[in-house]
Amino acid sequence: MGPRATDKIKQKESKQPITMLSDRILVQIPLSEGERRSRAGILIPATAQVSKRLSWAEAVAVGPHVRSVKTGDTVLFNPEDRYEVDVRGEEYLILRERDIHAVASERIQDGTGLYL
Repeated sequence: MGPRATDKIKQKESKQPITMLSDRILVQIPLSEGERRSRAGILIPATAQVSKRLSWAEAVAVGPHVRSVKTGDTVLFNPEDRYEVDVRGEEYLILRERDIHAVASERIQDGTGLYL
């Protein structure tokens, strides 16, 4: 391969810059979100359906009109209120700010006093 071919491969392997618009938030669900354990230690498989169960994900990018969420925050949302998107082989979700139920962040100072 010539030098130009390897440059193109490196460009394909690098991350693609994405700018979110309006009140949209791009999140990524951790891979460990599959199987989980109950408080009693019972293993719950990833295929088990739990009605109205909310999920946590990390905010990867936020639009200019988002006020409560910053990149890197962990957000709580309803998995039914989402749009899935594939960016260079990685799965992401697009949410609206109004679909976020809670934000877990290091920077929150005047919160409710809850710690997760």
